[in-house]
Amino acid sequence: MLKFPCLVLDHDDTVVQSEATVNYPFFCQILDQFRPGARITLQEYTDGCFHLGFADMCRQWFGFTEQELVDEYHGWMKYVETHIPAPFPGIENVIRRQKEQGGLICVVSHSCIQNITRDYSTHFGILPDDIYGWDLPEEKRKPSSYPLAQIMVKYGLSPAQMLVVDDMKPAYDMASRVGAPIAFAAWSRENSPGIVSEMEKLCNYSFHSTAALEKFLFD
Repeated sequence: MLKFPCLVLDHDDTVVQSEATVNYPFFCQILDQFRPGARITLQEYTDGCFHLGFADMCRQWFGFTEQELVDEYHGWMKYVETHIPAPFPGIENVIRRQKEQGGLICVVSHSCIQNITRDYSTHFGILPDDIYGWDLPEEKRKPSSYPLAQIMVKYGLSPAQMLVVDDMKPAYDMASRVGAPIAFAAWSRENSPGIVSEMEKLCNYSFHSTAALEKFLFD
C-alpha cells in the first residue's frame, strides 16, 4: 500500500533543474529589456521568488506593470521552447514507482502545462495525472488552495492522502490551508542555507536527496 496515494509535485527545481539554467538567465534578459541598468543576482532571484513569489517580486522590486508581466510570460514561453532543463538525478525513480504502484502524480507549479508535459514526456515517458500551473488565473495558482481542493474533489482524497513536494514557501502556504503534509525538496536548495533553515522548520518532512524521498515513500 502506498504511503501517499497522491504525490503533488512542484516542477521547477523540484523535478527539473530550471532556475539557474533557464528561468534566471531569461529573467536577466527581460530585465535588461524592460529596466535597462537594473540587475539581479541568482541568489536575489531565488530569495525573491521564495519570499514573494515571482509575479510580486517583479511588481514590488522592479515595478512591472500587468502588461509587462504578460509580455514576460510570452517571452519566457518562447525561450523555454529551446531551453529544456535536465531532471534531478533520481527523481524519475520516485515518479515511476508511484505510478507503477497505482498512485497519482499531480503537478502544482508556476511553470505551464505545455512545458511540464514536454519535460515529463521527454525525460520520463510519463504524463502527470493532473497539472495546475501558471496557465491558471493568478488567484487560483499556488499559494492558493484551489489546486489541492480540486485534486481532493476529483479523486476523492483527504488531505492526509496527499504529499506536497516542493522547494519554495508558497507551497507551504498552499498545503497549510487545507492541512496537507508537505515535504521540502532540499536537494535543490543546498546553496541557500537560509531557505533550507526556514523550510525545515515549516515543513513536515525534509529530504536532501531524491533517494531519501524515494526510500521514505516506498521502502
